[in-house]
Amino acid sequence: MASTNDHGTPDPQVEARSTGPRRYTAEYKARILAEYETLDKKGKGALLRREGLYSSLITTWRQQRDKGALDALAAPAGRPKADPRDREIAKLKAERD
Repeated sequence: MASTNDHGTPDPQVEARSTGPRRYTAEYKARILAEYETLDKKGKGALLRREGLYSSLITTWRQQRDKGALDALAAPAGRPKADPRDREIAKLKAERD
Protein backbone atom coordinates (compact mmCIF):
# COMPACT_ATOMS: atom_id res chain seq x y z
CA MET A 1 0.00 0.00 0.00
CA ALA A 2 1.42 3.39 -1.00
CA SER A 3 1.59 6.17 1.55
CA THR A 4 -0.35 9.33 0.93
CA ASN A 5 0.25 12.93 1.85
CA ASP A 6 -2.25 15.37 3.43
CA HIS A 7 -3.93 15.95 0.07
CA GLY A 8 -4.68 12.28 -0.52
CA THR A 9 -2.29 11.90 -3.47
CA PRO A 10 0.21 9.06 -3.46
CA ASP A 11 3.86 9.87 -2.66
CA PRO A 12 6.16 8.75 -5.45
CA GLN A 13 8.95 6.42 -4.54
CA VAL A 14 12.23 8.28 -4.96
CA GLU A 15 15.42 6.38 -5.65
CA ALA A 16 18.21 7.10 -3.20
CA ARG A 17 21.07 9.11 -4.66
CA SER A 18 24.51 7.68 -4.60
CA THR A 19 26.76 8.92 -1.85
CA GLY A 20 29.88 10.79 -2.81
CA PRO A 21 31.10 12.27 -6.06
CA ARG A 22 31.17 10.40 -9.35
CA ARG A 23 34.51 8.85 -10.26
CA TYR A 24 35.84 8.79 -13.81
CA THR A 25 38.56 6.53 -15.16
CA ALA A 26 41.50 7.96 -17.07
CA GLU A 27 40.33 6.12 -20.18
CA TYR A 28 36.89 7.71 -19.93
CA LYS A 29 38.36 11.18 -19.47
CA ALA A 30 40.69 10.73 -22.45
CA ARG A 31 37.86 9.44 -24.66
CA ILE A 32 35.52 12.30 -23.72
CA LEU A 33 38.27 14.92 -24.21
CA ALA A 34 39.17 13.51 -27.63
CA GLU A 35 35.52 13.53 -28.71
CA TYR A 36 34.84 16.96 -27.19
CA GLU A 37 37.73 18.59 -29.03
CA THR A 38 36.46 17.42 -32.42
CA LEU A 39 32.97 18.90 -31.99
CA ASP A 40 31.46 22.30 -32.76
CA LYS A 41 29.67 24.35 -30.08
CA LYS A 42 26.32 22.55 -30.50
CA GLY A 43 27.99 19.16 -30.51
CA LYS A 44 29.93 19.98 -27.36
CA GLY A 45 26.73 20.94 -25.56
CA ALA A 46 25.04 17.75 -26.73
CA LEU A 47 27.97 15.65 -25.51
CA LEU A 48 27.91 17.29 -22.09
CA ARG A 49 24.14 16.73 -21.76
CA ARG A 50 24.39 13.12 -22.97
CA GLU A 51 27.14 12.30 -20.47
CA GLY A 52 25.73 14.42 -17.62
CA LEU A 53 28.92 16.49 -17.38
CA TYR A 54 29.72 20.15 -16.78
CA SER A 55 32.09 22.20 -18.92
CA SER A 56 34.19 22.87 -15.81
CA LEU A 57 35.04 19.15 -15.70
CA ILE A 58 36.31 19.33 -19.27
CA THR A 59 38.52 22.28 -18.29
CA THR A 60 39.87 20.41 -15.26
CA TRP A 61 40.49 17.22 -17.24
CA ARG A 62 42.29 19.18 -19.97
CA GLN A 63 44.55 20.81 -17.33
CA GLN A 64 45.25 17.40 -15.77
CA ARG A 65 46.12 15.93 -19.19
CA ASP A 66 48.41 18.82 -20.06
CA LYS A 67 50.13 18.74 -16.66
CA GLY A 68 50.70 14.99 -16.98
CA ALA A 69 52.20 15.46 -20.43
CA LEU A 70 54.50 18.24 -19.23
CA ASP A 71 55.58 16.21 -16.20
CA ALA A 72 56.35 13.24 -18.44
CA LEU A 73 58.37 15.41 -20.81
CA ALA A 74 60.26 17.05 -17.93
CA ALA A 75 61.27 13.72 -16.38
CA PRO A 76 64.91 12.83 -17.06
CA ALA A 77 65.49 10.08 -19.60
CA GLY A 78 67.02 6.78 -18.60
CA ARG A 79 67.19 5.01 -15.30
CA PRO A 80 66.89 6.99 -12.07
CA LYS A 81 70.17 7.64 -10.31
CA ALA A 82 71.10 5.06 -7.70
CA ASP A 83 70.89 6.11 -4.09
CA PRO A 84 74.34 5.81 -2.45
CA ARG A 85 72.68 4.42 0.66
CA ASP A 86 71.35 1.48 -1.36
CA ARG A 87 74.87 0.69 -2.55
CA GLU A 88 76.18 0.84 1.02
CA ILE A 89 73.38 -1.43 2.28
CA ALA A 90 74.10 -3.98 -0.45
CA LYS A 91 77.84 -3.86 0.39
CA LEU A 92 77.16 -4.41 4.11
CA LYS A 93 74.76 -7.29 3.41
CA ALA A 94 77.38 -8.94 1.17
CA GLU A 95 80.01 -8.60 3.89
CA ARG A 96 77.67 -10.05 6.49
CA ASP A 97 76.83 -13.15 4.41
